[in-house]
Amino acid sequence: MAWDFSCIDWEDRITDGRSLVPHLPLDEKLAIRAIEVFNSLKLPDVPGTPALEQASGEWFREILTALFGSIVDSARLVRELFLMIPKKNSKTTNGAAMMLTAQMMNRRPRAEFLLIGPTQAISELAFNQAVGMIGADAELSRRFRIQEHVKKITYRGSVVSSLQIKTFDASVLTGVKPVGVLIDELHELGKISGAANVIRQIRGGLLPFPEAFLAFITTQSDKPPAGAFKAELLKARKIRDGKIPARGMLPVLYEFPRVLIDNGAWRDPTNWPMVNPNVGRSITVPRLIEDYETALETGDEELRGWASQHLDIEIGLALHTDRWAGADYWEACGDPTLTFESLIERSDVIVVGIDGGGLDDLLGTIVLGRDAETQDWLVWAKAWAHRSVFDRRKSDVAPRLLDFQKDGDLVIVKEVGDDVAELGDLVEKIWLTGKMPEEHSIGVDQYCISAIVEEIARRDIDTEKAFVGVPQGWKLTGAITTTARQLAGKKLVHAAQPLMAWCVGNAKVEPKGNAITITKQAAGTAKIDPLMALFDAAVVIGMNPTATSSIYDREPGRSFLVV
Repeated sequence: MAWDFSCIDWEDRITDGRSLVPHLPLDEKLAIRAIEVFNSLKLPDVPGTPALEQASGEWFREILTALFGSIVDSARLVRELFLMIPKKNSKTTNGAAMMLTAQMMNRRPRAEFLLIGPTQAISELAFNQAVGMIGADAELSRRFRIQEHVKKITYRGSVVSSLQIKTFDASVLTGVKPVGVLIDELHELGKISGAANVIRQIRGGLLPFPEAFLAFITTQSDKPPAGAFKAELLKARKIRDGKIPARGMLPVLYEFPRVLIDNGAWRDPTNWPMVNPNVGRSITVPRLIEDYETALETGDEELRGWASQHLDIEIGLALHTDRWAGADYWEACGDPTLTFESLIERSDVIVVGIDGGGLDDLLGTIVLGRDAETQDWLVWAKAWAHRSVFDRRKSDVAPRLLDFQKDGDLVIVKEVGDDVAELGDLVEKIWLTGKMPEEHSIGVDQYCISAIVEEIARRDIDTEKAFVGVPQGWKLTGAITTTARQLAGKKLVHAAQPLMAWCVGNAKVEPKGNAITITKQAAGTAKIDPLMALFDAAVVIGMNPTATSSIYDREPGRSFLVV
């Protein structure tokens, strides 16, 4: 029978300072033995080298108890651990101690363990902590052999095992067959294209060993979660909340309940110990306050980074002061049940906004319908990207684009022109419903690429009537503010697509006299093309266009597709 690793009452637990590890029917002898080994290790970088029995918090011993006490009939039932905790909570030190404990608890001859860091600096830190713990104890110094040049630690007890410290690299991790793996700072891997494939390889290497385990220990990302980190984080949250079966993963996430983020209570230092269980040991609240005030004085970007790293607050739509006003209301206006098909069915008139299309941009398209009953704006997005975007943005944007591709909101095209052709198909589907005005129905940047015009003209659409060239820069102020007002008044309903949430979060407002601008230059390498397409569509819908009365009223001899 599968163990239940959910922790549905986690919000009450973290508020009360109680354990986030659910009660499990553990092997007490194994659990006690693991704690004894862990407690005996000493901190090498603290005066007096205190033992972890005094220096470590009970919160981490609870995690160790679950991991090492879950072996039943030689098989480990806590096969994976996902621990998210802010910086300065002895994350790397505890991780190194956990892997040394795993070596000494191991019963498989010649077992191999891996401690993987995303960068060489983090790997070096983990190795130095492990080596320091060994050097602080004469008995351990006799039992362990350290090979500095290859970052390898061999345990020469009754059962020999090795611990290799490596930097995350597909070329050295593919094909490994370890018994235990710890991946430190998983959030950094969200910035590496292909990280998920390497993690899949590591999981495959663990399969032959029933007692094997994979542990992720990480802080929150200093950018919106993406790639491998996003996938593992979402899975851990769903397991914690009881939404999906655990399948061997124990989630322990030190993050604020959503209500404390929404009401700003996360800024109150009295709440910070909730997510910093090692307060009073490796970190203190006064020191956190000092760093917080420094970040506050430095600027918004620094504050966002500080909050993500020291309070595990996920970077999203509401943490930067130069954000677009509509960002504050975006999430509340999402409706996951809204689809392309339901938008067409509900709307009395539909317009399209288009932006981007360069080799280094997304081609963003917004379908904006006016609800026939409520007159609300209904918004659905689609985007395309060339392979060249991945070549140019491997280190930042690429993992997020792959996430959006999985969601179905982004298409990655191989050949130049495929994106424009698919956009033409989309526009034609809408056109053939009869709900798209013959005049003023497609809003585009005034400098729209000619290929888009030519492609849509091939669909027997009069582009001279349909296209509206939308001035950009400060002249777009009206559309930017109107769209924000629609959101604030809950008169805009969107399809809750992660692609659009990302673009909205990327948008930065710049004042220009009495006007404002949102530009791609201000957003930097982050993408906002679909959001700009929304503003283009807002300009067109603001012209109050009317749909053709019926598709059958158009010129004879045409075939029509009713969507």
